[in-house]
Amino acid sequence: MSQRDPALDQLHSIKDFIRLGVSRLRAADLYYGHGTDNAWDEAVQLVLHVAGLPWNVDPAIQDARLLESEKAQVLELFRRRIEERIPAPYLIGEAWFCELPFYVDERTLVPRSPIADLIREGFEPWLNETPVARVLDLCTGSGCIGIACALLFDDAEVDLVDLSAGALEVCRRNITRHRLDDRVQAIESDLFAGADGRRYQLIVSNPPYVDANDYNSMPPEYHHEPVLGLTSGEDGLDITRRILREASDYLTADGLLVVEVGNSEVALQAAYPDVPFIWVELPSGGNGVFVLSAQELNEYRDRF
Repeated sequence: MSQRDPALDQLHSIKDFIRLGVSRLRAADLYYGHGTDNAWDEAVQLVLHVAGLPWNVDPAIQDARLLESEKAQVLELFRRRIEERIPAPYLIGEAWFCELPFYVDERTLVPRSPIADLIREGFEPWLNETPVARVLDLCTGSGCIGIACALLFDDAEVDLVDLSAGALEVCRRNITRHRLDDRVQAIESDLFAGADGRRYQLIVSNPPYVDANDYNSMPPEYHHEPVLGLTSGEDGLDITRRILREASDYLTADGLLVVEVGNSEVALQAAYPDVPFIWVELPSGGNGVFVLSAQELNEYRDRF
């Protein structure tokens, strides 16, 4: 019979349990890479979730006492985060991207793409004030990139494409959550196969790009995410190569392709040394996001 956790009797307030969470999470030597980078933020996230409070609640509420049932829920979340190494967004069913909340579960990656920086800046200067009527988000997962684009370009129709039926169930839930069913659709498709001849001013993608060596050495937290959403061949570029070969057929003449390849940036440059990839300087840090115009994709098409 397991012993009763003394925290149930000795601790009472929200801030008591945040303090406890920080102590236990720090002692567990966890990896933080799914929306937070420290034990404090994760403890706050887990405790406030159980308390039914938003992340930006007035700090004065931290003196409020938790119910016995809430204490037990908090301790269980701490246990699962520590023992099972489950990323916190999966435990609470929510992640934030571009200051927007998204439902997530283990059918999709946890949103964290640095493409968020480009969305915040309206993809300037690369779109050059091009009116955006259609956007395509390839390998959409939770739909966070495409949905954020739909809110940026508030008159645009946005197609969210993924091969995973499970990911698209999550995606549709987020489309409805953000009240975008009238102009955003989720399409089950192997990349461009379901685009039906449409052309887009903007194609954006965070495809699988983790190479075999990197995947095998990733912390346990990442192995809760779908392999389909992470890996793409030995060098991580199988899907990116297909996007480069096919994208120009689906872009308007003044269209733009934006792709994240992360640490596979080095392999991509080595594979196509004469292609003029523009590597974006990201205000929030990170690397491996490139842009290419439709004209450049056509010009270098025979390289792909």
